[in-house]
Amino acid sequence: MQTRKVPQLPAPHGGRLVERLAGPDLAAALRRDAGDRPGLTLSPREASDVELLAVGALSPLAGFMGEADYRSVLTRKRLDGGLPWTLPVTLAPAGAPSGAAPGDSVPLRDEDGRLLAVLKLTEIYEVDPLEEARLVFGTESREHPGVAQLLAGGRVRLAGPVDVLEPPPRDELRLTPRETREAFLARGWRTVVAFQTRNPVHRAHEYLQKVALEQVDGLLLHPLIGATKGDDVPADVRLRCYRVLLDRYYPKDRVLLAAFPAAMRYAGPREAVWHALIRKNYGCSHFIVGRDHAGVGGFYDSYAAQAIFDEFDPAEIGITPLRFENSFYCRACAGMASTRTCPHGEADRVALSGSRVREMLREGKLPPPEFSRPEVAQILADAYRGGALDAA
Repeated sequence: MQTRKVPQLPAPHGGRLVERLAGPDLAAALRRDAGDRPGLTLSPREASDVELLAVGALSPLAGFMGEADYRSVLTRKRLDGGLPWTLPVTLAPAGAPSGAAPGDSVPLRDEDGRLLAVLKLTEIYEVDPLEEARLVFGTESREHPGVAQLLAGGRVRLAGPVDVLEPPPRDELRLTPRETREAFLARGWRTVVAFQTRNPVHRAHEYLQKVALEQVDGLLLHPLIGATKGDDVPADVRLRCYRVLLDRYYPKDRVLLAAFPAAMRYAGPREAVWHALIRKNYGCSHFIVGRDHAGVGGFYDSYAAQAIFDEFDPAEIGITPLRFENSFYCRACAGMASTRTCPHGEADRVALSGSRVREMLREGKLPPPEFSRPEVAQILADAYRGGALDAA
């Protein structure tokens, strides 16, 4: 008698999900203790990090990094214990609470004053923001949005585990790592490829996803919905684009759309690895890494985000990067292709810059169907006419 194979998903990074959402009794006690104390006001990025900590997306982290982990991540791309980790997750207050000392409980509030979490303060330490900029972003230029945000945050860092009191917002797309894992298993998926995006999906993205989907059981389309640059397309507009695309052009039983509540760092190669490790926490076995992943401007080599994975043993990363070169529609081939498969020149390739696409949309023109599905282009054009993309 043949034994039925039970689907297995990759273990979370570090071996288990570390979820920091406090239970009702603990949350009530911490609220009483916090009272009306102002504590610290979190930036949008820090508030996103708190949500990720609550649901276990940042496993194995239990809170904001201490100095040993911070230094190790900067210089070794690993936590102090040796586990691969490529981006600092730190709390940079505008000013430490007066008299705060290790052992104190510090209320953490969002910009609207809501009490989100309580930090059990273990360390207060100072950093060199320029050193962090060089090592993490590869530049000290304030033209880089991640560097500009970093240099505006001062030198002080507060560290310690957090207990999250305010449950993250809930809707059908805001699935936690525990929930995506359950959804994959319910579908019988053993191998799942994740696609990270902060932009509407165009035909080149669709091509990468479908080539990847030929190799695995399912696709997690996982758009980032946290804070991005001012000229990025707003999350609600992007989500409308994803829905119409999935409804008309993808097999419904092989794709799951879920929202990723992180903020962009724009850290290029380091952020590519970080995105992959987090998607392992969500249960994914594979991760698409295309051209200039998490890049901005001309700060990174086009394929640096792929090369950085070679610095790690595949077993310690625990998720397989699927590396794709630049793809496009080729008129001579009469289909989607990449630089690895197409012998024709630039004149035959339909490739538009982001600025040209935005210019066309402002003029009321739709990009050609070889570049973007007409339904997606129409949603973007309508958003421009309605003023939702005026800043883009």
